[in-house]
Amino acid sequence: MNVLVVGGGGREHALCWGLARSPRVEQLHAAPGNAGIASVATCHAAAADDVEAQVRLADELDADLVVIGPEAPLVAGLADELRARGRPVFGPNRAGARLEGSKSFAKEFMFRHRIPTATAMMLDRDAWERDRRAAERSIEAGLNTLGGVVVVKADGLAAGKGVTVASDREEARAAIEACLEDDAFGAAGSQVVVEKRLDGSEVSAFAIVDGGTWVPLALAQDFKRIGDADRGPNTGGMGAYSPLPWLDPGDEARIWAVVGSTVDALRHEGIAYSGLLYTGLMLTADGPKVLEYNCRFGDPETQVVIPRLRTDLAEVLEACAIGRLADVKVDLAEDAGVTVVLASGGYPGPYETGRPIDGLDAAAQVRDAAVFHSGTEERDGRVVTSGGRVLAVTGWGPSVAEARSRAYDAASRISFEGATRRSDIAAQVGAGRTEEGAG
Repeated sequence: MNVLVVGGGGREHALCWGLARSPRVEQLHAAPGNAGIASVATCHAAAADDVEAQVRLADELDADLVVIGPEAPLVAGLADELRARGRPVFGPNRAGARLEGSKSFAKEFMFRHRIPTATAMMLDRDAWERDRRAAERSIEAGLNTLGGVVVVKADGLAAGKGVTVASDREEARAAIEACLEDDAFGAAGSQVVVEKRLDGSEVSAFAIVDGGTWVPLALAQDFKRIGDADRGPNTGGMGAYSPLPWLDPGDEARIWAVVGSTVDALRHEGIAYSGLLYTGLMLTADGPKVLEYNCRFGDPETQVVIPRLRTDLAEVLEACAIGRLADVKVDLAEDAGVTVVLASGGYPGPYETGRPIDGLDAAAQVRDAAVFHSGTEERDGRVVTSGGRVLAVTGWGPSVAEARSRAYDAASRISFEGATRRSDIAAQVGAGRTEEGAG
């Protein structure tokens, strides 16, 4: 097979890492890739969200399979354009990608199909600009209805930074104004979803869907706050682990039932969804409730899920792309995986790039560990930082504790100026306790 992976982050490095291990993959390409991906694939200078350039590259390579990693090209319709040219694609069409591309669409979709989720209100910039006083009264009434403790979400794609978990009304109003008044997220914040804050433990559910068939892949939990003990602002994710040894079998069954209901609802609405369906849920006292959908593998959860996969990754992705998922048995190892993200100083706020990275070779010597590059590039023969999240260091082993030990061992060997990481990823689980409220 000749495979093209679209994207250049840690998720795409993990996908390339897995695909490179397949005996079926003869040529592996990535666009744009990064310094780590370049060690296992041929990288091409095409931006992930440049639909025309990616279609042209797939044609030039005559790719047998295109795997689309990030959400932006999916929302922009890259999968539609490739399928129109007869090319097998792993990734949903534009209609399916709206589940992630529009928080208001996803929320209304859940309401229509009675998929358990938090109550919410929707706001838009046009109404705000037309009559701010009326909009403010509506917001205040909505906050009263929702109990004053809410989560504010920019409607569109905001690189994982468009969500504010408000601790009080003032913070909620400030987050709403940042979207509607200050244009903090541009067009992505022209609509806002304000939903009741849910309490419990977060779970990420990965399922592979080919329209007529879906299979559960894995459950994971990630850590979105920048600081230990879930303090500080939200990020794209500072670490993750899988599986979840503390999860009650009944809750696991209920999680997959919600995913199944989602697939049924997509089919009912005539959306031919094909690719990875990520469902983020909160385990509440009333059962699992959906927080969000993603139309692609999560990052950094992919970095713990792919190393656990026993089935040939290329076989799974191709089967999904050509509608033959029912013919493949997807098998995961019982081993655990833990990943720790090394980020640039200042992230998720302003940060500097171009910092030389030391210790990558030393980290590679750790048994049952891998370093996935998220924001790196090569300059003058040196690997340097090029993003907020720089590396995701993953360890695996027979228990979360052992996987965690290997991940932190490898991470401790890497350094660059301003490097920051959490010290408590999967710490409670590694110690045999339930991981409450990570997110």
